[in-house]
Amino acid sequence: MQDTVKITFPDNTFKEYPKGTKLIEISKEFKDLYTTDIVGAIVNNELKELWKEINADSNIYFIDRTTSYGHRFYSRSLAFLFIIAAKEAFNGCKVTVEHSLSKGFYCEVHKGGNKEVPLTEEDVKLIEEKMHELVKLDLPFEKNRLDNKAAETLFRQTGQDDKIRLLKYRQKNYMNVYSCHGHHDYFYGYMVPSTGYLNLFELKYYAPGIILRFPEKRSPNTIPEFVEQKKLFSIFREFERWGKIMELNDVSHLNDAISAGRINELIYIAEALHEKKIAQIADMITESKDKKRLVLIAGPSSSGKTTFAQRLSVQLRVNGLRPVAISLDDFFKNREDTPKDEAGEYDFETIDAVDVETFNNVMSRLIKGEEVEIPTYNFHTGSREWRGKKLKISDDQVIIVEGIHGLNEALSKDIPREQKFKIYISALTHLSVDNHNRIPTSDLRLLRRIVRDYQFRSVNALATIKRWDSVRRGEDTYIYPYQENADVMFNSSLVYELCVLKKVALPQLLMISNDVPEYIEAKRLGKFLNYFLPMDGDEVPNNSILREFLGKSCFFEK
Repeated sequence: MQDTVKITFPDNTFKEYPKGTKLIEISKEFKDLYTTDIVGAIVNNELKELWKEINADSNIYFIDRTTSYGHRFYSRSLAFLFIIAAKEAFNGCKVTVEHSLSKGFYCEVHKGGNKEVPLTEEDVKLIEEKMHELVKLDLPFEKNRLDNKAAETLFRQTGQDDKIRLLKYRQKNYMNVYSCHGHHDYFYGYMVPSTGYLNLFELKYYAPGIILRFPEKRSPNTIPEFVEQKKLFSIFREFERWGKIMELNDVSHLNDAISAGRINELIYIAEALHEKKIAQIADMITESKDKKRLVLIAGPSSSGKTTFAQRLSVQLRVNGLRPVAISLDDFFKNREDTPKDEAGEYDFETIDAVDVETFNNVMSRLIKGEEVEIPTYNFHTGSREWRGKKLKISDDQVIIVEGIHGLNEALSKDIPREQKFKIYISALTHLSVDNHNRIPTSDLRLLRRIVRDYQFRSVNALATIKRWDSVRRGEDTYIYPYQENADVMFNSSLVYELCVLKKVALPQLLMISNDVPEYIEAKRLGKFLNYFLPMDGDEVPNNSILREFLGKSCFFEK
């Protein structure tokens, strides 16, 4: 009988260990090679927690908080620590982890389970002190597999009705439950070994809740400077109100609606809320006393910018304006003048890839009423061409420009601010898996992109996932720092859309084999989609933003 196992590391070195050795013991030999604490491992291309035993020959790659996976381990564990501390500070309170905000998670603590009892700054300090006490105790996060009946009993005893509702639609007959300091909870994903790992965080009172803040993966040993995002917070609150209108707070409520045959009703309400908001934005542009002439629309990948621009144009026409669309792509620099990134590849995301001077010259002259020739960018030759396409606008026309740099004042530096109207658009779902498991907005956008790339760009899910980190880095650099510059924000998320996207995305994710690095992300997204009941998209209107990804949009030839 074999008493040892052979462990192979990323540099192709290997070593033998006694069978049953835990990953945490092996990781101690490599801690000096990492920027932060090692928080987890990839074993034979599967994500594992450090308490796992190794009982067979394996390839192992340790992860710290500078990786996406390690960052999730840390932030998820920190959320559990926060929940425990809040419940110990205020017995009987209800805690919700709602959405990302200002480099952290926006959370609410309802003392005595009552939303009417306001939280105070002193309450926040008390919770933070309790968290630090728990960190010093270095308490283990214990993971136990319970059959669904036992899990239901446990959650009923602890008053976690949201978890009981989640069990109703669970495909597996068991649930992994984490326990720490007498508290039990379910989390979608993995944890660090103990509370002692969670020594970097801060709580910031942000009425009516708290922002749980922690390091970014690119600066893992410091808490980032706090930058308030009032407009973003406001749009999240708006979507929360929309959820109340539809009586939907989490995935189980959505699944209940599908099971009860109410989904068409929800589709119509969700789409009507979108249309009403777009009409309100059109009214803001039309009624602006400063005479807005240039409408700039920006947002991260797969936000639905193109469909939004089309629908906004329709509403502006209703108001008597005649919008004209100009593509920022036509102002790209010639290929030989395009900057390159660190890898030596052309960087089309940077604002330096745009001929800003020409853009400003053309826009300024148009606004003055001059006839101007508009360039066309030839993506095949990588050059900007002048084909005699001329344009002149009248007083009842506005220029709509959609592009990732629209909120950056440097793009339109020569246009007076009072003549510009800036719109930020992104898919910001308020819907949660349950009270303690939020749905990252980036996951929603990635799934939209997987569906669109597969159906209309001949790009499979593997390639889309492979490029996603690069896309996110571009957004962090060129979009998010400017989002508060927007005059208005539009949330393109539709509460029902993951149920529709699932039917296309899940089969594509399942095709990614377990011998490529992207398998880990594909598996995570697949497990996430399994929380949702599937539904056909036949009832989705042809002008819906979702049609930009599903096809059959009235605005596109798809």
